Amino acid sequence: MLNSLVNKYNIAGPRYTSYPTVPYWNNETFSTEKWKSSLVQSFNESNAKEGISIYIHLPFCESLCTFCGCNKRITKQHSVESPYIEALLKEWRLYLDLFDEKPVIKELHLGGGTPTFFSPEHLKYLILEILKTSELAVGYEFSFEGHPNNTTEAHLQALYDVGFRRVSYGVQDYNETVQKAIHRIQPFENVKRATEVARKIGYTSVGHDIIFGLPFQTLEHVTETILQTKELLPDRLAFYSYAHVPWIKGNGQRGFKDSDLPSAELKRQQYETGKQLLAEVGYEEIGMDHFALTSDTLCQSMENGKLHRNFMGYTASKTQAMIGLGVSSISDSWYGFAQNVKNIESYYNLLKDDSIPVFRGHILNNEDLIIRRHILNLMCQFETNWTKSHLYFEELPDVLIRLKEMEKDGLLVIDSSSMQVTEKGRPFVRNVCMAFDMLLQRKKPDTQLFSMTV
Repeated sequence: MLNSLVNKYNIAGPRYTSYPTVPYWNNETFSTEKWKSSLVQSFNESNAKEGISIYIHLPFCESLCTFCGCNKRITKQHSVESPYIEALLKEWRLYLDLFDEKPVIKELHLGGGTPTFFSPEHLKYLILEILKTSELAVGYEFSFEGHPNNTTEAHLQALYDVGFRRVSYGVQDYNETVQKAIHRIQPFENVKRATEVARKIGYTSVGHDIIFGLPFQTLEHVTETILQTKELLPDRLAFYSYAHVPWIKGNGQRGFKDSDLPSAELKRQQYETGKQLLAEVGYEEIGMDHFALTSDTLCQSMENGKLHRNFMGYTASKTQAMIGLGVSSISDSWYGFAQNVKNIESYYNLLKDDSIPVFRGHILNNEDLIIRRHILNLMCQFETNWTKSHLYFEELPDVLIRLKEMEKDGLLVIDSSSMQVTEKGRPFVRNVCMAFDMLLQRKKPDTQLFSMTV
């Protein structure tokens, strides 16, 4: 039965870290001035009440991982660190100039690239400079992505000293054949060391990222990786499907063929097996493809209805405004999105001209805002409703008609004012969201834009 559902619903679709999704942003009605205005509105509405989030993109890596679809610059020249740090701080100051009061930081995340490409001293300097111009919210959370091979005790200590308590390590898979195919060689001992050192220093949440559906990856490989992961018992796990998008320029997905990838049926088997093994030691499924121990804030936020999803993935609390710093970073004011230029040299040049370095974005209309709420509800709580008039939109009846087949297959329960995704339907939540995605429904892409949903 599962295989027949996989075959039926395994289509290309968004991961819904935003709505509208990036390919459907309306750049013709977007401008940097409109973006700044929407951010100031959001900041004034929410800064004192809940604070803001900051995402900082650190794009440099010493070697290319061929599973990665992120924006990065491959180099071994660490002289690039200082100019980039200064550029980030210049961009931050340009945002500060928009506000009448100090930002209150609720969440801050360092992503990449490889954040630990940068020296501990440079990372600490960056954070301290930001903290000089801001305040911290009650229960703030700072986190970073660490490479197990080069995250040193000095990195962990330096970031701990400025408020970081959460780190996530990219593990992907422990099998040597798979690691060679994706050009990411890291023995279990390296992950064990990095995990244990973080805990020794005092980090309260250590996460691991594991991917299924990688080239040459078998069910046995995933099982063994999960069993080794259980030995270290990370507080959080991102256990997600490899997004094969080789047509995106510069993403580095090469060195293997489409035929080297597991079938959709095998991918689903890999996930279900991993999920079962994780449940046996107390991991709770959080949203889509994420797991956490009950002691972790991510699990607690799911239980109390505060789980949020944005361009940083799942977060334990919601902020209305998120500022993205660095090349390719995406900012979110709730009323609009803006993405920075992807080329480092262009980024530097715009900052020299005192320009916030965005190159595209989208200002949400009323329908966008309503649908965004429904998609967030589905991705974070596996349910949504339209009991209140501000959650109803004109084409909702058409959405429910599109979902009838999924309801017949036992993936949904729909009544007159609400719907819930069943346990059986959770693997297909992206498909459910696609029925609500009016921009996608009105204009189906002529070419494949997204990874497969299963």
